Amino acid sequence: MRPPSPITFDELCPSSMLPVRMQHKWGPLVLRLLDDGAQPFSHIRRALPRLGPKELTRALRSLERDGFITRDPSGGSISYRLTPLGRSLLALLLDVYAWTAEHWDEIVDARESGATRYPSKH
Repeated sequence: MRPPSPITFDELCPSSMLPVRMQHKWGPLVLRLLDDGAQPFSHIRRALPRLGPKELTRALRSLERDGFITRDPSGGSISYRLTPLGRSLLALLLDVYAWTAEHWDEIVDARESGATRYPSKH
C-alpha cells in the first residue's frame, strides 16, 4: 500500500472538511429534528434532554456558521430551520441512520465484545 499524498489532508481538501464542519456531536441530531420544519430553541432543547442549553447554543451556532441552518426571527421568537445545504447533508445522514438501523445488532455486539477486550478507564 502506498502512502497518501502529502496534500491528501490539506486544510482545504474536501475529505478534511467534514470533520471540521460536523465537529459538534449533537449537530446531526439537531439537523434531523429540523427536518420537520422550523423549531424554536425550547422545542429542540426538550427533544434532546441530555443536551444542556450552553451545548445546544454551541451546536446551533456551529451549524449556522457553517451554513447548515438559519435563524428565523419571525413572530418575536427565534426558530431554526434547515438551509438547502443542511437539507442536502441531512439526506446523506438519513442514509447513514438507515445503515445503522440495519446493522444495529452487529454494532452492539462488536461494541460489547470490544468493551470486554478493551475496558474503559472510567
